[in-house]
Amino acid sequence: MTTPTAAGVRDRHILRVHFHLPYDDPTRYEEFIGLLTTLTPLVQPLPPLAAELDVTGSLRLFDRDVEALGRLLQIRVKALYGIDTSVGAAPNRMLATMAADATPLGGLTLVPHTVDAIARFLRPRPVAALPRIGPATARTLTRHGLHQIGALADTPLLTLQRLLGTATGRLLHDRAHGIDPRPVEPGENAKSTSITREFPHDTLDPAAHYAALLGLAEDLGLRLRTSGQVTKTLTLTVRYADRTTTNRSRTLNEATQHSRALAADAHALLTVLGLQRARVRAFTLRAEGLSQAADASAQLSFEPADEHALALESVADRIRARYGAAAVQPATLATPHVRSRSATRQENRT
Repeated sequence: MTTPTAAGVRDRHILRVHFHLPYDDPTRYEEFIGLLTTLTPLVQPLPPLAAELDVTGSLRLFDRDVEALGRLLQIRVKALYGIDTSVGAAPNRMLATMAADATPLGGLTLVPHTVDAIARFLRPRPVAALPRIGPATARTLTRHGLHQIGALADTPLLTLQRLLGTATGRLLHDRAHGIDPRPVEPGENAKSTSITREFPHDTLDPAAHYAALLGLAEDLGLRLRTSGQVTKTLTLTVRYADRTTTNRSRTLNEATQHSRALAADAHALLTVLGLQRARVRAFTLRAEGLSQAADASAQLSFEPADEHALALESVADRIRARYGAAAVQPATLATPHVRSRSATRQENRT
């Protein structure tokens, strides 16, 4: 089987790196980015804990192939900061991101620059693993028997365009064949950010589900306020014991960065899912459509309780800035059933 390739797909070498820190540290992250620029000037920061590098021009300079350069990156970060990384190496940004997401702590996943290797990497994966496939699109595809990326790649373009529309059909047809011409753009602001919380064991308890989601909303709100951003859309992803996932999205009434509002909308998403008997392994809460808080409009509130909550949030942020993110938290999060291992990452969406 012959699959199409984007022009120059064999000529690009992209690294996606995830930094594994126990908590967000903007100062440390800036140091990481500075280190990455010693390998290539083409570094796209994806704060708080990821970045992408185009190392195409660096291979000859360092006299290494892309895998060896990725290992060098990992060794330098580990030696200087004691931090483990996960790295994906591939011909384009989409493949590198998917490779990094599938890589365990301290590992490196290489997608070779051949049509067959790209097909072997993509075809067995579920269609929901492709970027830009939301829950509605995934439902449409699976309803028509397209459960894996391989089946999506084998579907004629015109059929996909009839199912999904001209632009989306073309985009997913290209992505299913491993085509992604987007360049690495140094300094570009990310358009989404997400936080994942994994339970130490598969969890049925609705109270634990709620508490974990509250913790995600608290962390996500703090991150948005620290970066001076607001979000207009929340997406909740639930990963179950059998490794399947469910996604639900919600457009907010107004763009916000406040944890209380994020928690309310996240809880509404959880309620819609109805997980009374679901064994949950992890939650991911993603803020999308990010914009600068200074440019966002806000509806005036005349409720004293709202003003009081915002004032408390501001005080809590100042305490966290001085003593750490865990210095202030809701009482619910101090109970034993929410002591779960959490990991954070941010994705760039274009």
